[in-house]
Amino acid sequence: MAIRKLNKVGLLTLFLSLLTLAGNGQSFRVQCPATTTLHPTPAPLGANPDGGQIKCQQVSGGDGYATMADGTQTYLFAFGPLSGLNDLASGLPGTQQRSIFMTPFDPAAAPGTAASNGAVGVVPDADGQVDPGTGFSLCAGANPPASCFTGHVDPRQIMDVGVMNGNIPAPMMAIDEDDEFFLTLTNVGMIMRPDLFEQHTIHFHGYPNASSFYDGVPDASVAIDIGGSMTYYYLAPDAGTYFFHCHITPPEHLQMGMVGQLYVRPRQNRVPVGGSLFTGLANQQVDLRTKSDCTADVLCTTPLPPSNTATRAATGNYAYNDGDGSTHYDVEYPIQIHGFDPNFHFVGMTFNPEAFADMKDKYFLLNGRSYPDTINATGYQDGSLAGGNSPFVGAPAVSNAIYTQDADGVQRPSQPLNAVINIPHGGKALLRISDLDVTEFQTLASLGIPMQVIALNARLLRDEAGNNMYYTTNSITLGGGESLDVLLDATNVPVGTYYLYTPQLDHLSNDAENFGGLMTEVHVN
Repeated sequence: MAIRKLNKVGLLTLFLSLLTLAGNGQSFRVQCPATTTLHPTPAPLGANPDGGQIKCQQVSGGDGYATMADGTQTYLFAFGPLSGLNDLASGLPGTQQRSIFMTPFDPAAAPGTAASNGAVGVVPDADGQVDPGTGFSLCAGANPPASCFTGHVDPRQIMDVGVMNGNIPAPMMAIDEDDEFFLTLTNVGMIMRPDLFEQHTIHFHGYPNASSFYDGVPDASVAIDIGGSMTYYYLAPDAGTYFFHCHITPPEHLQMGMVGQLYVRPRQNRVPVGGSLFTGLANQQVDLRTKSDCTADVLCTTPLPPSNTATRAATGNYAYNDGDGSTHYDVEYPIQIHGFDPNFHFVGMTFNPEAFADMKDKYFLLNGRSYPDTINATGYQDGSLAGGNSPFVGAPAVSNAIYTQDADGVQRPSQPLNAVINIPHGGKALLRISDLDVTEFQTLASLGIPMQVIALNARLLRDEAGNNMYYTTNSITLGGGESLDVLLDATNVPVGTYYLYTPQLDHLSNDAENFGGLMTEVHVN
């Protein structure tokens, strides 16, 4: 009873304090400019000299709950969605163009509309755009023009959505090379732990970033206090599969669930259909920012291949700027491996000291779920369908998310991403596999469909002479902080159901026999 009472008192005190801070000091704010030096023309006109677009996303740092396959409800430190809510609840990346991001979020909006994916809390700047004829603000009316939305937010709306709305994995992000990415992190506090004044950051693990200020490591950058927001800036450089996490006491915050997926798609996807992929890669050597000179540059990232005959396919995309079409795929699936210690999560919620030395993972997850939840497209723990009963989140017609009831009685989509892999017969699937486990190495094996590994840690496996060093295997092993890009080729594979699973038998369960573990299904349709 004492803890419950403290939670209620702490919740009220923290909530009022945050509203006061945010309302008086405008510490909550988002940034998503219409133009920049690199992109002087607003999208979608496409007159930007370097290609790419301005993309934006907003996430919260706080807490929440998730439900495991054995029914255990687990407390999380977590990032949650504050933009792109409808796409995220449907299992898609939440990254949006400015025209969508700066549209105020409306939970009642029809799925797929801008209002269903806009940034939470965005409001017009009441002091902006004065009518010279009347002297009154054009932004104060019922239907203000889009130019009135400059980043001002209503903190109450952000708190309503962000509180206890943590996701595992964190809201997914996807950008294209040459995009400028503006990512706002808003720290809404940990409502179930009102005694903690935890800061949060976002660290793009392994991501080449020129500015340490935006790296998220608090020693060289900044950390975001409760009631504050910060917008990170990234210029998307090299294509590949990355991931992100909070860099405040990383073993704790990673263990508690503050991990997410990020991938960058290559320029090669913008080569016109039928155009030469080799020429497209060779043209990148003209730009010093993208040049990869293997005769003089130690960091030779993308050597030209020996073959120069491949052309842009009419369908599908590419994982990397390969120049020879060897990373072509038809469908892509991010697969994030994670594990956690349930005892660590329990003491994290009950005001007890956390035993870091005794940390031992017993729950093992693919995209925040374990089998059979990895293959469930939608639903609550009792098996009923989820349509989005919370007034605080985007409510697609049928959500892919697993909804979990939080301490305030609201069902929230805490696990939006399943791990089912659907490959068209004769096609290829790109698996973007990453591991942010704290204590364990993780192995995944494929039965019936060989895995071709084409990249490690967001680097194409190619020597300096341009020869592909891809290899085919039936299992891969990753440690925490590693990523692999893997192609599953169903060209000669019969239609049917196959399995991607771990041969580590103790990782095929959730803290007991049966009920979970690292396994999902591959459907060749």
